[in-house]
Amino acid sequence: MTVTSEATTSWKGTLAEGSGEVSFVSSGLGAYPVNWKARSEGSTSVTTPEELIAAAHASCFSMALSHALGQNGTPPESIETTASVTFVPGTGISGSHLNVNAVVPGLSAEDFDRIAGEAKTGCPVSQALAGIEITLEATLA
Repeated sequence: MTVTSEATTSWKGTLAEGSGEVSFVSSGLGAYPVNWKARSEGSTSVTTPEELIAAAHASCFSMALSHALGQNGTPPESIETTASVTFVPGTGISGSHLNVNAVVPGLSAEDFDRIAGEAKTGCPVSQALAGIEITLEATLA
């Protein structure tokens, strides 16, 4: 089965002075404001394309890691992943850093590091982001 997900952005005005709203069409979960100022300077009230990519990367990696751990016979009790996507105005997206903390009974730290590295490589969002550096910091609790 093929699944296609959709989001729509409505934008008004120039890059610097304009603003827009991104809406999740497929899920209908909401609409969120976007603008250049938030993207180039940061914001706590307006999202950015990089924050949306970070959400996709963190969730995809968590799913890939959960699957890999289950395949290993060591299903996780919990996984918490933060993806930090860096944007440099004038250059673009320069990287994504995955920071994962997991509780996995019966798994050595060495095996966890190996499986987490494989999940990073195998995650479909990581593959889509192949043009940037992706780093991983994995902690087994």
